[in-house]
Amino acid sequence: MRGTVPEVSSTTSHTVHLTCASRENYHHIFLNSEKLTLMARDDWVLGRTRQEAAAERIYAVATDLFAREGLDAFTIETLAARVHCSPATVYRHAGGKAKIRDEALRRAASRITDGVRRAVEHLSGSERIVTAITVALAEIRSDPLGQLMLRSIRAQDMSWLKDSAIVAGLSTELNGLTEDDELAAFWIARVVMSLIYWPAADADTERRIVQRFVAPAFEP
Repeated sequence: MRGTVPEVSSTTSHTVHLTCASRENYHHIFLNSEKLTLMARDDWVLGRTRQEAAAERIYAVATDLFAREGLDAFTIETLAARVHCSPATVYRHAGGKAKIRDEALRRAASRITDGVRRAVEHLSGSERIVTAITVALAEIRSDPLGQLMLRSIRAQDMSWLKDSAIVAGLSTELNGLTEDDELAAFWIARVVMSLIYWPAADADTERRIVQRFVAPAFEP
């Protein structure tokens, strides 16, 4: 009969519905796949992946929290609130509390030893050692986590300091300066820690002390 709409069976209707739903699901899967691919690629504005950028942001805020509130007061929940994300996002991009703490200390150690390395690049002999010690003192005192180390020493809360990446990195760097003499590196690192704990009146006085009492040990 003219004008009659053909009846569609329930089975056919269900199949059409499933086909449309499947196409929609495939569309979502494709978009999500594209999104993940884009996230893994370097962002042309950031110059790195968004994962790396997120981790950098988290570590920077964590460093500030460590410096302000100390290691013991640090929580993932506080960090997440400061970064404006969920704790799950922090765990996904940067790891748990121990990993974030270790990475923050490793980065601080890297900043300090990089400063020492640049300062002594063209020096040799005892002048190299004297400069390394005085620059290390300045770098530790100016670094946010170096300040945390100072507060820990003054409060005699040194349980974390003995395994600190800052001290380990400094010892490794000094070991290279002393031609792989581990005992010399061990001793110089403790000279630095002593002056951190009990500083002289000013930087010039500290340099004269080091020049007079440490430098002779490294003169030919």
